[in-house]
Amino acid sequence: MARFIINGQQPLRGTFTPLGNKNAALPMLAATLLTDEPVVLRNLPPIEDVHVMCELLTALGVDITLRGQTATLCAAGLRHTRLHPEHCRRVRGSILLAGPLVARHGQAVLAPPGGDVIGRRRLDTHFAGLSELGIRIQTGTRDFRLRRDALHGARIVLDEASVTATENIMMAAVLASGVTTIYNAACEPHVQDLGRLLIKMGARIDGLGTNRLRIRGVKRLHGATHRIQPDHIECGSFAAAAWVTGGDVTLRVNGMDADTLHVCGRAFARLGAAWNPQRGRLHVAPTALKIQPDLGDAIPKIEDGPWPAFPSDLMSVAIVMATQATGTCLFFEKMFESRMFFVDALISMGARIVQCDPHRIVVSGATGLRGAHMATPDIRAGMALLVAALGARGQSVIENAGIIDRGYAQIETRLQQLGADIERAESSGQ
Repeated sequence: MARFIINGQQPLRGTFTPLGNKNAALPMLAATLLTDEPVVLRNLPPIEDVHVMCELLTALGVDITLRGQTATLCAAGLRHTRLHPEHCRRVRGSILLAGPLVARHGQAVLAPPGGDVIGRRRLDTHFAGLSELGIRIQTGTRDFRLRRDALHGARIVLDEASVTATENIMMAAVLASGVTTIYNAACEPHVQDLGRLLIKMGARIDGLGTNRLRIRGVKRLHGATHRIQPDHIECGSFAAAAWVTGGDVTLRVNGMDADTLHVCGRAFARLGAAWNPQRGRLHVAPTALKIQPDLGDAIPKIEDGPWPAFPSDLMSVAIVMATQATGTCLFFEKMFESRMFFVDALISMGARIVQCDPHRIVVSGATGLRGAHMATPDIRAGMALLVAALGARGQSVIENAGIIDRGYAQIETRLQQLGADIERAESSGQ
C-alpha cells in the first residue's frame, strides 16, 4: 500500500475547487437501478469508493460510460441481482443497492458491507424500514437475501436518523404503491441532493431538508441529468489545512447551498476561524486561532450529530485545528464509538489531548506539532493526520494512503498545487 511523505510548515496558498459530494454520489449511483433509461451524473468525484460502486454496477449488467467527471449509466440490460461479495466488503455504500434492486427487480443478494472501521455501524434500521414496505429479508453471516411481491406504502419511524437507511428506504418507497411517510428521517445535504435527483426521475417526494419525508409512489421512473453538489466535507477539510498551516486559500463553492456552509462554519467559529462565503467563494485567510469560551469563561464544547448539527466527518480535522488554537475545548463524538482513537497519533506529535472515554476528548492548545510516522485507520482520520502533518515541524510519514483515496481524489496533487511539500511513495511494509 502507498504512503504519504510530508514536510510540514509550508503555508497553503491559492485557489481550491471541491469535487462532487462523495456521500451524494454513492446513493445516486445506486438510484440508477430504478429505471431502464439513461441517468447522467455530472461532477462525479473520481475517488476509490465511486470506482468500486461502478464496478459493482457493471457486474450487475449496468452500462456505464465515463467521460471525465460525467457518467452516463443505463440499467436496461441488468443481468444479475447478486452483488459481488469482495466488492461489497470494499465499500460501505454497497448496502445502498439493496433498496433499488429489490424495488425494481424483485430480489437482491448482497454480502455485509465494508467501509471505515469507526465502530459498529448498524444495518437494523435499513432492514426494519424495508420490511415495512413489504420486503422479506433473510440475514445470515455470509449474505443478506431480500425479496418482495408487491411494495406498499407505510408509516415508518426510524430508530435512528441514519443517512444511508433514509436513502435506502426512500429509493425503495418511490416505486411502492400508496404513500410512505418516514419519520426521524436524515436531512443531510447529500440526502436532499439524492431526493432532488429522484424527483427529476419522476419521483414524488415532499419534505426534503426536514425529518419527515412523504413519498407518493409511482409506477416507473425515467432518466434524468443531475449535477452533484460540491462536497462540504472536502471544503471544510481543505479550509482546516489552510488554517493550520497559516495559509491563504480561496475555495470555490459555487452550487453549494448557503445553509450547508453556515452549519459547517459554526464549529470553526468556536475555534476562532472566520468562515464567510460570498458570491460563490470562501476566503480562508491567515488567522490566529483562539477557542471562544462559553458564557462565564466556561470551557466550550463542540459536538456532532444528525444534521443540522456539526458533521461527524469534520470532527477529526476540527480536533487538529484545536491543537493549534489558544485555549481549551471539549469534543463530544456522538455518532461513532471508535472515531476518536486516532488522537493517539496527535499526542505522539506533541498535542495536549486527554481522552476521557471513547466519545469525549479535551484539547488544550496551542502546541507545536512535530513530524511522526503514523498509519490511518479511516478516511476522515487520515485527512486529519494529513492536516496535522502539513502544520507540523519536520517530516511525517502516513501509511495506508489508499484509505484516504477512498474519500479524497488525487489528494497529494491538489495539495501540491497549493504549495504543500507532499509526495506519494510505495510503502516499506512497516
